[in-house]
Amino acid sequence: MKNSRRTSPWLQQTVLLSSPPDRTDGPPNLLQQLEPATRASVLALGQTRHYQPGEQLFRQGDLHDGIHLIEAGMIKSFYVSEDGRELTLGYWSEGHYVGAPQVFGGGRHAWTSVAMAKARCLWLPGPQLRALSERHGDLALALVDVLVHKTQCYCALLQLLATHSMRVRLARLLVMLASRAGHAGVIDLSHAELAGMIGSTRQWVSISLSRLEDARILQRLPNGTYLVQDEAALRAVR
Repeated sequence: MKNSRRTSPWLQQTVLLSSPPDRTDGPPNLLQQLEPATRASVLALGQTRHYQPGEQLFRQGDLHDGIHLIEAGMIKSFYVSEDGRELTLGYWSEGHYVGAPQVFGGGRHAWTSVAMAKARCLWLPGPQLRALSERHGDLALALVDVLVHKTQCYCALLQLLATHSMRVRLARLLVMLASRAGHAGVIDLSHAELAGMIGSTRQWVSISLSRLEDARILQRLPNGTYLVQDEAALRAVR
């Protein structure tokens, strides 16, 4: 079964395959943790950058030069393996940042980040950010907090990929997507997007969704999205 629905700027919330269980209130906001004088210094250091849908913030293998604080829009981070397979690490929204782990620059990016919709980011150059954090303890602590959150996200992703079958990954992703605030149980990612988040193929996802429809766990809506009809059954998938 093919899915011809195109990707559009549909995402309004951060989407991760597995969110850390103790951080359900969203990411720590770097700027909001700072004293007024420190915040002013960070804003003065930063450069506002605008990105169009499909435009890359940085590419896998590029030299690290700083981080992007997301002020508006949606950013997708993904890794491409040597055989060309793509694994989506997450869709990041306002309040998050991309450019980990070398927040102070140096080394090379291990993955690519691209705008999924019109986006606005505050780019902070790594060496200058390091110098500023040496003078402001509240900035150094805030950077530790955002790095801890990002590490939790990727550790949860690694654990799920390493210990659960493709079937379980898909079920957990569908449950998470259906439970997003304001989505009323509707799953609005394409088959290809779902496949990228669990490390599978679009064909396998299409077949699996069809089987979930046959089992009356999912209902396909006229616009190509899916409605979860039996969340308990999805949660019970092993």
